[in-house]
Amino acid sequence: MILLEENTNYTEILKREGMKSTRHRNAILLLLEQSEHPITAEELYISLKGKTATINLSTVYRTLDTFASKNLVIKSTMDDGKARYELNHHEHKHHLFCVGCHKVISIEDCPMGELQESLKKKIDFDVTGHKLEIYGYCHNCKKG
Repeated sequence: MILLEENTNYTEILKREGMKSTRHRNAILLLLEQSEHPITAEELYISLKGKTATINLSTVYRTLDTFASKNLVIKSTMDDGKARYELNHHEHKHHLFCVGCHKVISIEDCPMGELQESLKKKIDFDVTGHKLEIYGYCHNCKKG
């Protein structure tokens, strides 16, 4: 069960970003923190629905969009058109997305280092950040 008490860390983070700490915002942050992979707004809504007095799906979407604009969450859109969200731990990682079962696999190694160096040398372009999402089929989906 989600603890809906005010979490000091969330309160401080929200305050730092100029946002009011609310029960719904804290609950969404807690669920994102507990999730092992990026999740959809619908998944968050279903988890929250029975645990908070009242929450609308539109509230979940608005909250996630606000969090994304403040760089508190990372929003990734799969080729199924559904956005998935995860807390931004400010760690450098990339994801593999299975288009069959929608499994999300984090990859720790960054394959972009050589490309960044090449861009710098060839066209004098300084990369300040990047996001890599690779779509395909996981081991289990390839079997079927």
